[in-house]
Amino acid sequence: MMTNLLTVLIVDDDFRVADLHAAVVAAVPGYSVVGKAHTAQQALAQAQTLRPDLVLMDVYLPDGSGLDVVRSLLDEVDPPDVIVISAAREIASVRVAMQLGAVHYLVKPFDVRVLADRLVAYRRMRRHLATLPGEPGQQEVDELFRLRRVDDPTSTRPAKGRSAPTLELVRNAVQDADTDVSAAEVAERVGISRATAQRYLTYLEQHGVVTLRLRYGAAGRPEHRYRRSGM
Repeated sequence: MMTNLLTVLIVDDDFRVADLHAAVVAAVPGYSVVGKAHTAQQALAQAQTLRPDLVLMDVYLPDGSGLDVVRSLLDEVDPPDVIVISAAREIASVRVAMQLGAVHYLVKPFDVRVLADRLVAYRRMRRHLATLPGEPGQQEVDELFRLRRVDDPTSTRPAKGRSAPTLELVRNAVQDADTDVSAAEVAERVGISRATAQRYLTYLEQHGVVTLRLRYGAAGRPEHRYRRSGM
């Protein structure tokens, strides 16, 4: 069952790179770094002990291949998901990672925002997975695979009809709030109309960046209130 925070194990032979990846993970809402490993042996031992939801796995490790670690973890009762992060560009490595069920494959070097985008997409997929029935239909399965794709609503590539700076301001207004906020409150903080704030909030909620809560009063329609995901 998915908890509020997705736990992550970082595996990389370079201590500095592992720390960088850990910082990226910690900056994405809804995630918690539970461990860092620098060898295949450490990775396998920590994965079995810490039981993370997700492993960021390097391929080139001093005592073996990260892909062999992933293969070993598949024998566990509840194996973690894996995002492979490596300088290995050989198609054979990519193919093996796909066969082992890697969620994504990132080739070093890359912009750290790319990793953040993958993490947002992965959490969005996990949130949807938790809502599916025991025997989902084809449409629900298709939606699950679609959600793995990167479509970051907080990037500088906004959807048609939306301004990236405004989208960023709306997102920050929700994430910086100590409690949930309404579209009217966000509009006042950002300096836009309530209708515009509501449109951006709906977009962010659909992509798992913010969470919608309904507040019921004595009468009338419930008030829509928003807070950052994982709060």
